[in-house]
Amino acid sequence: MANTARKRIKSFLRGNLLTLLTVIGVFGGAILGVILRQTREDKWTEREIMYVSYFGDIFLQMLKSLILPLIVASIISAIGGLDLSLSGKIGARAIVYYFCTTVSAVVLGMILVSVIHPGRGDASEISKSGTSRNVTTVDTLLDLVRNMFPPNLVQACIAQYQTVLTPDESITAMNYTMLDWKISHRFVTGTNILGLVVFATVLGITLAKMAEKGKPLLIFFETLGGAMLIITYWVIWISPIGIFFLVAAKVLEMESFEVIVGQLGMYFTTVLLGLFIHGFVVIPLYYSICTRKLPFRFIVNMSQALFTAFGTGSSNATLPISMSCLEEKNEVDPRVVRFVMPIGATINMDGTALYEAVAAIFISQVRNMTLSIGQLLAMSITATAASIGAAGIPQAGLVTMVMVLDTVGLPPEDVTLIIAVDWLLDRFRTTINVLGDSIGAGIVDHLSKSELLKLGQPNPDTDKVGSQNGEVNAEEAEWHTTAM
Repeated sequence: MANTARKRIKSFLRGNLLTLLTVIGVFGGAILGVILRQTREDKWTEREIMYVSYFGDIFLQMLKSLILPLIVASIISAIGGLDLSLSGKIGARAIVYYFCTTVSAVVLGMILVSVIHPGRGDASEISKSGTSRNVTTVDTLLDLVRNMFPPNLVQACIAQYQTVLTPDESITAMNYTMLDWKISHRFVTGTNILGLVVFATVLGITLAKMAEKGKPLLIFFETLGGAMLIITYWVIWISPIGIFFLVAAKVLEMESFEVIVGQLGMYFTTVLLGLFIHGFVVIPLYYSICTRKLPFRFIVNMSQALFTAFGTGSSNATLPISMSCLEEKNEVDPRVVRFVMPIGATINMDGTALYEAVAAIFISQVRNMTLSIGQLLAMSITATAASIGAAGIPQAGLVTMVMVLDTVGLPPEDVTLIIAVDWLLDRFRTTINVLGDSIGAGIVDHLSKSELLKLGQPNPDTDKVGSQNGEVNAEEAEWHTTAM
C-alpha cells in the first residue's frame, strides 16, 4: 500500500510539477509583495519596482518573442495542411462559438451590474487618476478594419495603425464635439496581430489550393511551428520564477488596498463575480452540451496556462503554453489547436467583453445617468466589437473601453475612474479569455473528429510539442522525468 501511494504521488508530481510550481509562483509573489510593502511606510519608487520585476519582464519578453513566428506558422501550417472544406467547417464552428460566448459574457455582465448596482454612492469617493486617449467609436472600428489589411507586413510585426484626435484651435464654439477635432494618423508600437492573422489565413488557404506546388513552403512553416513549440517547452520551465517576480512587482505598484473596498470595491466584486460565473459555469456548460462530457478534467489540465495568464496579464504571451497544454494534456488534435487558438487569442475576448459592459454601466450609475434600452443594446454591440479589437496585451481593454463610453454618451476621461483596480481585474479577465479559447478548441476538436479521422493522423514529426522525431521524444521524456 505504501509503495502504491508513493508511486501515485510520484506519478502526480511528474505530470503536475510545473503547474504546482506556477501556483506557488503566483501566491508566493503576492505574499512577497505584501511583505515588502510592510517593510516601509513610504511608497516604493518606480526604479525599485523595476528591480523587483526585472526577471519577470525578461520572462515576459521571452514569451512575446515566440508569439509572431508561432502564430503565423501555426495558422499557415494548420490551414494549408487541411482540406479547404474542413478548414471552412472548423473556422465556422469556432466563429459560432466565439460569437455565442462573447454575447453571453456581455449579457451576463449587464444583468449583474444592473442587479447589484455597484455605482450607488457619491462619485467623489472614487479618485481620478491616469489619462485616456481621445477616440470615437467610428474611428476605432475603422482602425480595426485598417489593421486587418496592413500595407506593410514587416511594419505590421512592430506597429499598429491608430487614428488620433486633437482639438482644433481654429474652432471657437463652446459646444463642438470630438467629431470636429483634427484627425491625424500614426503607427504605434505593438504587433498588429489581427493583420498578421488575416494574412496567415489567406496564405494558408492559398497553399492548400496549390496542393503539391505549395508543399515546400508549407513544410517550411510546419517546421518553423514545430521549432517554436520546442523553444516554448524550454521557456515554460522558467515561468514560475518569472510569474513570481511579476506578481510581486504588481502588488508593490498598487496604490493602496483601500481601493478594493467601498464603491470601487463593489465594482471590483461585480466584475469578478461575472468572470467567475462565465468562466466556470457558462463556458463549461457549452463544453458539456457540445461534447457530452464533464469539463473538470479539461479545465484542470489547462491550469498551467491559466496561472501563466494570470501572472502575465497577456493572452498572446500565454498562447505558446496554452497550445502546449491542449496538445499534450488534453490531447486535442494539433491541427485544430494551431488553427483555432491563434485566432481565438486575437478575436475571442469574453472576459474583456464582460468587463467593458460592467464598467460602462457602472460609470453611468456613478454619474446618475439612466441608460435607455437602445443605449444598452448599442453598448452591448460596441462591447462585443471592442473585445474583438482589444489586443491580447496587458490592460488593452482600457483603450477600447473609451469607445464603449462614447457609445452611451459618457466622457472618455471617465475611464480613469476604474484605473485603480484595473491592473488586477485585467489578470482575472485574461485568465477567462484563455480558458474560453481553450474550451473552444476542445469543442471544435470534438465536433470535427469524424472529418479529421478521414484525413488521417497528424504528422508526428511536426505536430507534437517539443518533438521532431522518436529519438528526440525519448531524450526529452528522460530529461523531463529527471527534472521531476
